[in-house]
Amino acid sequence: PTILVVDDIPENLALMGELLRPHYQVRVANSGARALRVATTGLAPDLILLDVMMPDMDGYEVLRQLRAHPQGRTVPVIFVTAMDTDRDETVGLEIGAVDYITKPVRPPVLLARVRTQLELKQARDQLRDHNRYLELEVSRRMRENEQIKEASLHAMAVLAETRDHETGNHLQRTQAYVEALALQLRRHPEHAQTLSESDCRQIARAAPLHDISKIGIPDAILQKPGRLTPQEFEVMKCHAAIGGEAIATAMARAAADPSLAAPQGPSALSFLEIARQIASCHHEKWDGSGYPAGLSGRQIPLPARLMALADVYDALRCRRVYKDPMPLEQVEAMIEEGRGRHFDPLVVDAYREVRQTFLEISQRYEDEPLQAPDHQRILTRGHA
Repeated sequence: PTILVVDDIPENLALMGELLRPHYQVRVANSGARALRVATTGLAPDLILLDVMMPDMDGYEVLRQLRAHPQGRTVPVIFVTAMDTDRDETVGLEIGAVDYITKPVRPPVLLARVRTQLELKQARDQLRDHNRYLELEVSRRMRENEQIKEASLHAMAVLAETRDHETGNHLQRTQAYVEALALQLRRHPEHAQTLSESDCRQIARAAPLHDISKIGIPDAILQKPGRLTPQEFEVMKCHAAIGGEAIATAMARAAADPSLAAPQGPSALSFLEIARQIASCHHEKWDGSGYPAGLSGRQIPLPARLMALADVYDALRCRRVYKDPMPLEQVEAMIEEGRGRHFDPLVVDAYREVRQTFLEISQRYEDEPLQAPDHQRILTRGHA
């Protein structure tokens, strides 16, 4: 261990250095200003023996400034001084000294007090390092759990999408669209206080589950290459309710599980609630003409309002075996036309600001080319 000895009298420095050097690395300073420079630059000492009565800057002021510096906050300081009244000792301990030794110094007492304080410092350092290790380990395991959860949820979403052979990179695109919209929307005064960056990430992470209920739609309807009949479209419309109910059931079971009383529980359930809102409400329309519940305006949860625009944009912009991709100008015209009818006006306003980002996302996750369509449809199934 390294000990810094601070005293303005050379004889005192020599005496304490002679006592300490057989056991420790010793550095010396003959003024308060020099002591602060030594203690706060390079490697901090493990302990400081500090005289109180020094010219220019006394030991009390040295300790105050040392404690104000990040590197000096935890260095133990023992006052070594000829000031031997109870009041002097009380003042020294109150401002942060760990011990108080009066002069003339008795070597056995000095060595014993130094050894005790160094052992205490070592114990504190070990405890701090252990706590830091535990914090890092908890953080690592939480990251692993989040990665496993996200991978599992994404696998569920992909499983549903694999039944619809024409969606390609739909999940990646819509997830990125939703995040771009959410981050832009939080700049609006109406959402600045209620939509945090963390909320935006949660909504984006839940977005791939929007069509998880496709797994409950018969293949004859889901994979039909032509236009759906009115009866088939009614069946297709059920997928939103099926998805919401499935996630709600999972939430109820999770809430009843005692193991989810841990701190992670509410976070997991809030994520599932966002996923439920998106799955069940992303086909609702601002004017109330959507499905399955005919919700309107702000009755529609915000995550679902974001998903609505992202899903329609992707449906219009991408090629399917039954339709060509729609030109960007036409897509933007339809979104503008849907402002206040199909879409939340503020979400459309947010889209205007990130339209270039949407274009970049669509190019980044572009699908493999499909065969040319045999006939045209304006919207994909579910959006008709």
